[in-house]
Amino acid sequence: MVFSRDTEVGLVTAAALVNTLGAEEDRLSSLADLDAFVARWEFTGDRRHDDAELQAVRALRPVLRELWTVGAPDAVAAGVNALLAEARALPQLVRHDGWDWHLHATPPDAPLATRMAVEAAMALADVVRGGELGRLRVCAGEDCADLVVDLSRNRSRRYCDSGCGNRANVAAYRARRAAS
Repeated sequence: MVFSRDTEVGLVTAAALVNTLGAEEDRLSSLADLDAFVARWEFTGDRRHDDAELQAVRALRPVLRELWTVGAPDAVAAGVNALLAEARALPQLVRHDGWDWHLHATPPDAPLATRMAVEAAMALADVVRGGELGRLRVCAGEDCADLVVDLSRNRSRRYCDSGCGNRANVAAYRARRAAS
């Protein structure tokens, strides 16, 4: 394990959130989409279930993409610090819903987008502190801009979970077959 469980979940969740804004479609275009995302990634705390909440979460995606792809530790740290300061984050150890001790840095009644931003920022802080920015990538698949978290032991993950790796392998196989 490279990071703590809550850091890994925070990174994977942040990538999944950003990846809802695909090149051809927005998979976070309705309250129902947001409800499904929140349920899938087990976000806790209060919800407003209104368009303002949806728009705030959608607005977070380009911010997180920029932090993910900037590549410079100083720039990521500045962005993380800005997110944490804006949310007035105050880390606290908590246990709930089958999770053992982990950190929350916002109260349960903070807006959903704020809680999402702070969880991503806390996870990114661990990446910066660990000198592991190289684990944050953009999918190497043709025509794919999804984010990838490389949690593999040998730092070899290049593709997202949308089948890009399989498509690349099939294309390479077909090219080898055609050449022989």
